[in-house]
Amino acid sequence: MKKMLLVVEVVEVVEVIKKIILVVVERVIVVVVVVVVVVVVVVVVVVVVVVVVVLLVVEVKVAVVVVIVVVVVVVVVVVVVVVLIVEVKVAVVIVVEVKVAIVVVVVVVVVVVVLLIEEVKVVVVVIAAVVVVIVVVVVVVVVLIVEVKVVVIAVVVVVVVLAVVVVVVVVVVVVVV
Repeated sequence: MKKMLLVVEVVEVVEVIKKIILVVVERVIVVVVVVVVVVVVVVVVVVVVVVVVVLLVVEVKVAVVVVIVVVVVVVVVVVVVVVLIVEVKVAVVIVVEVKVAIVVVVVVVVVVVVLLIEEVKVVVVVIAAVVVVIVVVVVVVVVLIVEVKVVVIAVVVVVVVLAVVVVVVVVVVVVVV
C-alpha cells in the first residue's frame, strides 16, 4: 500500500514538473517571437523613413515630421510588446494601447497635413507610411490576443505585407513626384 502511494506521489510530482517546464517554454517562445516581431516592425519603419527622407531630401520639415511619427509609433509598439511579455492575457490593456497608438498617429497625420497642406504629394507618402505601421501593429496585436502560437505565421504574413507595401509606397512616391 505504501509503495502504491509513493508511486502516485512521484507521478504527481512529475506532472507538476512537466507543467512548469511547458509554461516556461511557452513564455520563452512568446518573448522570442515578440522580439522578432518588434525587430521586423522597426526595420520596416526605418526602411520606409529612409526611402521617404531620401526622396524628399529637400523638404527637411517633412523629414523631421516623419521621424517624429516613426518615433511615436515605435514607442507605442514597444509599450504593447512590454505589456505582452509581462502578461499575455491582458488583452484589454493591449486593445487600449492599440487605440492610443491609432489616436496618436491620426493626430500626428493631421498635424502633418495642416503643416504641409501645400505639399500634397508628401502628405500622401507620410500617410501611406503611417497606415502601414498601424496595420502591422494592429495585425500583430490581434493575432497575439487571439492565439500566441500563431505569431510565427503572423510574422511571415507581416513581412510579406510590409515588403509589398514598401514597394507600393516607393512606386507611389516616384509616380506622384
